[in-house]
Amino acid sequence: MKSRESETTSTTRGIGRRGFLKAVPAAVAAGLAVPALAKQAPATPAAAPQGAPQAPPGRIGKDALKAAEQIPGLTFTDPEEDMMLPGVNLNLTSFETLRKIDIPLDTEPAITFRPYLPGKRPKPGVRQKTPRIATPMPAVRVNPSSLDALAFLPVTTLSRLIATRQVSSLDLTKMYLERLKRYGEKLKCVVTLTEDLALQQAAAADKEIRAGKSRGPLHGIPWGAKDLFATKGIRTTWGAKPYENQVVDYDATIVERLREAGAVLVAKLSMGALAMGGDWFGGQTKNPWKFAHVDVNPSDPADTSSGSSAGPASATSAGLVGFGVGTETRGSIISPSSTCGVVGLRPTYGRVSRYGAMALSWTMDKVGPICRSVEDCALVFNAIYGSDGRDETVVDAAFDWVPDVPLAKLKIAYLKSEFEPQAPRATVATPPANPNLTEDQRKQMEAQREARRKLMEAQRTIMADALDVFRKLGVTLQPVELPDFPANAINFILNAEGAAAFDDLTRSKGIDQLTAQSRGDWPNTFRTNRFVPAVEYIRAQRARTLLMRKMDAMMQQCDVFLSPTGSGSLGITNLTGHPAMCLKAGFAAENQPVALMITGRLYDEATLLRAGLAFEQATKWQGMNPKVT
Repeated sequence: MKSRESETTSTTRGIGRRGFLKAVPAAVAAGLAVPALAKQAPATPAAAPQGAPQAPPGRIGKDALKAAEQIPGLTFTDPEEDMMLPGVNLNLTSFETLRKIDIPLDTEPAITFRPYLPGKRPKPGVRQKTPRIATPMPAVRVNPSSLDALAFLPVTTLSRLIATRQVSSLDLTKMYLERLKRYGEKLKCVVTLTEDLALQQAAAADKEIRAGKSRGPLHGIPWGAKDLFATKGIRTTWGAKPYENQVVDYDATIVERLREAGAVLVAKLSMGALAMGGDWFGGQTKNPWKFAHVDVNPSDPADTSSGSSAGPASATSAGLVGFGVGTETRGSIISPSSTCGVVGLRPTYGRVSRYGAMALSWTMDKVGPICRSVEDCALVFNAIYGSDGRDETVVDAAFDWVPDVPLAKLKIAYLKSEFEPQAPRATVATPPANPNLTEDQRKQMEAQREARRKLMEAQRTIMADALDVFRKLGVTLQPVELPDFPANAINFILNAEGAAAFDDLTRSKGIDQLTAQSRGDWPNTFRTNRFVPAVEYIRAQRARTLLMRKMDAMMQQCDVFLSPTGSGSLGITNLTGHPAMCLKAGFAAENQPVALMITGRLYDEATLLRAGLAFEQATKWQGMNPKVT
């Protein structure tokens, strides 16, 4: 609710709130005269300097300019505004010319973000063809008539079964294709089955393996791609109705690299429309731990797959693919992986090429694996990281995967305020009961509050137990805190870049076709962020550098730090580019996994994965999978 003071502010200088809402879009966004203002005589412009471009007759008048000043919170004098008007109108002509230029969505801005600070560029390295595996293969009895028993096995085990020819890639691929057909619609996690391609790739893998030609540990392994990666001749929908039938004529770099590694693409998996949430034009992607239960609540994040990499997380969790590949801008790997109880790795920004991936935020988008084990993430990451000569943000840093580094050599910290009980807050008076609620409604609300309270208690217990696991492994945990910095104030960087990426869709009203249309969804976000001034965006990027320096100083204290997945560090480290991963740490209820998040130093995914592997091997959670029926 607005205060009287804010209402007074919004009506200053001769223009009311209604006029403000009409005038600002004209002055700042659409570049068209507001009918009510168009009748007014334009302000007399100050004389332009000799030789300067002459402004066209003013379409933006002083009243519109006064309204626009309120967005960045500025106030200029009448003479200053008279002098500004010719330049503002001249800029408008430039904007209109710019909008006539066809700029494909995959065109990067002529600026590049680097997560490392000056003088700290990482050392290059050479990719390991066959990374070392720490986990011995368990005894697996392959029954050719019932390969479903293999569906939940990690890639490390599936790889050895294929390499030793106990199971063929073709049979494994057919099994996963059948499961995709059987459960994909229930989970709403499949956009397009790539059956013909998959069978061809699997047959080729078997032929090469029989001939003694191994492409490495992913050879013959079926996988699924988030449907924002370009696949030649196969539709790439971005989860959005306006692009439902989009087909491109090239493959994304990660598609190429996994094909070179011998992996078999079996499906394009669902994603939230234009990379937000789990809602897409085909429905809402479901959490395999929850979808079979009759009491599923579509509004409950635990019941949905959550996060825009919803399909890869759901399909991997449900045993529909060997592994998935997703993307994260601000939580879209960590969030669905946590909810679906799988291992998600968000690499350092600029580690994996985004060539052929839908752009949402050029300075924040990241590509990473979603798997059923930590070592699987190491294998997939090893196959896809590194420069491709197309994405100039990618840095050739080394990835030295050594799974048996002693934990005693690692400095492991935890975010103290997110694990340790806080001081009790002052008692707050209970608000009066709503007289319009029935007794049943009041009981239901009370039951929901009690359920949330129990969930929070269970999560706190699970996180405390996770710290004890590391202590029992001989780790001396160090408490740390996040930098004192108003990171939320620069979160609009993502939204401003997204609004720029999909500006043509906004202008054409194509965003009206998106399924989700609430206040927090992309259509409103893109419209809202059309009003972010360029000066404020650049200031936010400069402030981002200060945040990077503070995070760099914090990370001097540790190799990795532990946190819940709902940590305040999630937003901060997506801005600074640090890598993170999540993995199951327990269950708050029978069908509600809870995950631990581990965050590492820039370009040091190896240490991050090593800490995660130690936790995984010391607990029982990795082998627990949902019962899909």
